Amino acid sequence: MILTNTYKNSFAMLALLLLFQVSCKNDITSTKDEVVENIDYTAKVYPLLDSENSRWFYFSSASRPFGMVNLSPDTQIGGAWGSGYRYKTDTIKGFSHIHAWQMSGVSVMPVTTKNETKKEIFKNFHSKFSHESETVTPGYHKVELDRYQIQVELTSSKRVGLHKYRYPENDQEKAVLFNLNTLLGPSKNVNGLLRQISKNELSGNVTMAATHRRPKPLTVFFKVVLNSTITSLEHDKETGNYMVVLDEHQNNVLMKVGISYTSIANASINIESELPHWNFNETRDSAKQEWNGLLQRIEVEGGSDQDQRRFYTDLWHALQGRRIISDYNGAYPDNTGNDFKVGQLPLDENDRPKFNHFNSDSFWGAQWTLNTLWGLVYPEIMDEFSNSLMQYYKDGGFIPRGPSGGNYTYVMTGASATPFIVTAIQKGIIKDDLETIYQALKKNHLVGGIMGKSGYEHNTTIGGGLKYYTSQGYVPYPLPEGYYGSHQDGASLTMEYAYQDWTLAQLAKKMGYKEDYDYFLGRSSNYKNVFDSEIGWMRPKNVDGQWKVDYDAYQAEHGFIESNGAQSTWFVPHDLVGLASLMGGKDAAVKKLNEQFETAEDLGFTAGTSHAVELHPEYSRIPINFGNQPSIQTAFIFHQLGRPDLTQVWSRKVAKTVFGGLSPSTGYNGDEDQGLMGSLAVLMKIGLFQMNGGTEANPEYQIGSPIFDTIRIKLNPDYYSGNVFTINAKNNSAENVFVSEVAFNNKKLEENSLKHDEIVKGGSLNLHMVPTPPN
Repeated sequence: MILTNTYKNSFAMLALLLLFQVSCKNDITSTKDEVVENIDYTAKVYPLLDSENSRWFYFSSASRPFGMVNLSPDTQIGGAWGSGYRYKTDTIKGFSHIHAWQMSGVSVMPVTTKNETKKEIFKNFHSKFSHESETVTPGYHKVELDRYQIQVELTSSKRVGLHKYRYPENDQEKAVLFNLNTLLGPSKNVNGLLRQISKNELSGNVTMAATHRRPKPLTVFFKVVLNSTITSLEHDKETGNYMVVLDEHQNNVLMKVGISYTSIANASINIESELPHWNFNETRDSAKQEWNGLLQRIEVEGGSDQDQRRFYTDLWHALQGRRIISDYNGAYPDNTGNDFKVGQLPLDENDRPKFNHFNSDSFWGAQWTLNTLWGLVYPEIMDEFSNSLMQYYKDGGFIPRGPSGGNYTYVMTGASATPFIVTAIQKGIIKDDLETIYQALKKNHLVGGIMGKSGYEHNTTIGGGLKYYTSQGYVPYPLPEGYYGSHQDGASLTMEYAYQDWTLAQLAKKMGYKEDYDYFLGRSSNYKNVFDSEIGWMRPKNVDGQWKVDYDAYQAEHGFIESNGAQSTWFVPHDLVGLASLMGGKDAAVKKLNEQFETAEDLGFTAGTSHAVELHPEYSRIPINFGNQPSIQTAFIFHQLGRPDLTQVWSRKVAKTVFGGLSPSTGYNGDEDQGLMGSLAVLMKIGLFQMNGGTEANPEYQIGSPIFDTIRIKLNPDYYSGNVFTINAKNNSAENVFVSEVAFNNKKLEENSLKHDEIVKGGSLNLHMVPTPPN
């Protein structure tokens, strides 16, 4: 079975100095990394990981980093969950260009027909395929359609999909079917239109109907250019599908599909600017080189071949899911107001957008994942996303926690963008307009702001219970006003708000706002109000202050968001010493958490092997769950309570058990929300973590137990003064998981931690690994 394409592209051998060719400092689209060594990192990536459990935006193949186009085959198309490319489904139902948070569209299928079969193919155009003839690698996908004997190859630029079809030599018509009016992924595609505008060009548009999560429709415009003459364009009124019949003499067909969320004119500009040629191999190789440029930012040595392949697959996933929605010229869809309008991103002196605008799932859990990985390894990406989040504020009045279709979705809870932006400021990535940013973040934390909205609460600010949090010090469960949205789980909301308030307090301190600092720091202690000292767990309480009766700390949800009380009790990343005090001291807290890990180990550290089964009674009662965000920080809690040895042993075990597999049937054992679990796996394997999300002044990195002998992180010189930060784990092995000595730049460290300003100057962190905990 061909799982990945292992062909290698020859890159020149360069000096060890990493060169960044940057035409626009903050633009992912125009930032290029020169690959330092003749290593094809994309060959180490296994795109089929966990593809048996795919959700709509999870799988990626013919896509660039954060590309507007995410082109791949769909084997399931109905619904956001269990859809897209599902490895065990043997039928392809189309190749669609948009796989994003609450967005889908422009599905096409090459077919062959005869007049007598055409009507049937309009209705049933699906085709079986085999993994035996499939090649999947970052930026490229090849597959054979058994029904039609058509070989399909796919690649893309940022905003343009490039298709290559090799039709069989027979007497059937060669055609491409456009499935524009269908249920595709998370939303219905409606009002799809396709029109011919020249002998080899078409244009069209299709509207993504509103969903429960994305409350406003969004239209995608597209331009199609073929290297073959169009013989006819036919429309089936019953299905709404269109069939483009091609020149019968041309068996090898190339097709460009440029998309835009603003206009057909901008879709055309996207093609002209990004893909003016017809060289498929050049485009595929360019995609490969762009992925290599990002993957080679971290070089690892040691471990097994599977360890390395899984590591680069995790790193690849850390850069997945979140999608550009702005055009090459900076036009973007603004759906934040009462009426849709086309916005324009600010331009630099070369008339290029200063940053891209993004569609993105929530940053809920990013404090332990993207904050650290992007902030250290990909600061330019954190820069762009921060600017994009602020653009939403300028347009719609709020910094979002998960925008889709140019609008707010209010996915999940709290003000999850606050830690993300605060760490970008504390790490010196964001330096300008701090007053505007602070006031925007502060607005979200006050009554009427996003913090007061529960999940998908579009029209009110009641469900989040913020008025109770500010007046009574906790969010009651149940909320006395009733149901306004999802995740109205008071205990979890109280703890989440408390942490986010602490992060905002750190920025207030930096800005010199003492009164605000004192206020939000005071609110950050509210987590204590939902801790029941008699039973030693966080526990929901009602509006009258009465604890939830018949409380079971291992019962999923019922006051806790996508977790149980045992898991969520530890969600106090800003004050673990204070939490330990409530539990009877550090030793008591360590004992309690260690017992939870021992129990969780027997269950594989996750609530089943996919997000879909987390609430099953057989899996939901696990005390620690690394398949969802609320307790993914727990292995590093020991470090903060004076037991780094327990952090080292448990983080190693989790990395191997949860994030060690390499198959379509497993991978993240839960919910890989657009890079969150991929990032977590990377951080565990390189042995770096930030418990509070890196939100304090000069953020601290806690040192864990890296699984590799040597890790080299190449620092972006546009942001950091150093060249390379290296971690050397001497005498490393599967048995030698404990760190006995720590030295940075030949200076012994007393603590297993480093500050951000030290790391970004570059240097070597040397860890001496031993098989037993040091005294």
